[in-house]
Order: sequence, then structure tokens, then C-alpha cells
Amino acid sequence: MGVEVYVGQISGMTTETEVRGLFSVVGTVTSVHLVIDPGSGEFRGCGYVRMSTEDEAREAIDLLDGAKLGDRLIVVKAAPPKKGKKPGSHYGDRSRPGERSGNGGPDSRGYPLRKKQ
Repeated sequence: MGVEVYVGQISGMTTETEVRGLFSVVGTVTSVHLVIDPGSGEFRGCGYVRMSTEDEAREAIDLLDGAKLGDRLIVVKAAPPKKGKKPGSHYGDRSRPGERSGNGGPDSRGYPLRKKQ
């Protein structure tokens, strides 16, 4: 499954391949995710790199925090735990009757459903 590390201060000109290349120096990179703003479609200057083991993730943090990538010094630290659904949140839970039956609630893309006439 691997362990994710957060990477910040990434230049907008940096590619996923360049990030993968830098991190592969310390171990096996299983994935790279560069964060894109959903509203504007612009790169947010940060991302997540998944290393294959906890030891490799720790080594990446120790060796690459402050390293130069492109024209910037990047920040590398342990990724925060992923946010789960809020307790009591049932958005998208199809087991609840009427959740997506045209009752004015949002559809799967977040748009309000039209009322049936």
C-alpha cells in the first residue's frame, strides 16, 4: 500500500516525472499526485508522493526536505491523515431512501436536482 509524504513549494513548471525522479533516489515511488484546484484547474504548488515502505518515506523526508527541485527548495514532510467522512454524514449513501430521488438534494456532481413536476 505504501506511505504518503507531502511535498510543498513545487514550481508550476515541475512535472510529475521530475518529482518521481527525485524521490526514486531514496526508494520505490508507487505514485505521485500533484494537487490541482478543482475550480480553476490550476496547479496548487503541492502534492503527495507514495513511497513503498515507511522507512523509505522517512528517508525521503530526512533527505529531501529543503532539496532543490527545478527552481525551488521543496518542503517534504509526513502527509497528514486523510480526512474521512464527517460522523453522521450520509451524502451519497444509497442505503437511505430518497437521498437521490429528486428531493432537491445534490446529485453525484454536487448540483441540485430538479424537482419533478
